[in-house]
Amino acid sequence: QVQLVESGGGLVQTGDSLRLSCTASGRTFSNYAMGWFRQAPGKERTFVAVINRDGDTTYVAASVKGRFAISRDTAKNTVYLQMNSLKPEDTAAYYCAAAVRYTVRPSAYDFWGQGTQVTVSS
Repeated sequence: QVQLVESGGGLVQTGDSLRLSCTASGRTFSNYAMGWFRQAPGKERTFVAVINRDGDTTYVAASVKGRFAISRDTAKNTVYLQMNSLKPEDTAAYYCAAAVRYTVRPSAYDFWGQGTQVTVSS
């Protein structure tokens, strides 16, 4: 088992920045690719960003490219999502997840955090 705990969400204004953190415990953090997903009310959970186990390869969704960045600190068992130039449409619950493979498919992720809410006001 891998336990994931997200933090860093909150209420911000358009154009602001936030950094989400996700700290893992349990199995070896470096064995997993880590992803961020988000889910707005009444909508499906969608992919945001992924980073591979070594931390040297990342991929972000087109909707956030150039504004969001994912990184990881193996020493701290933590993955981050830096979110800049936030827009109201970024409002959602954000979840981190762990997968054996580097993938954008939610169904491939084995472990999920409880989520942290991000609300962007206009």
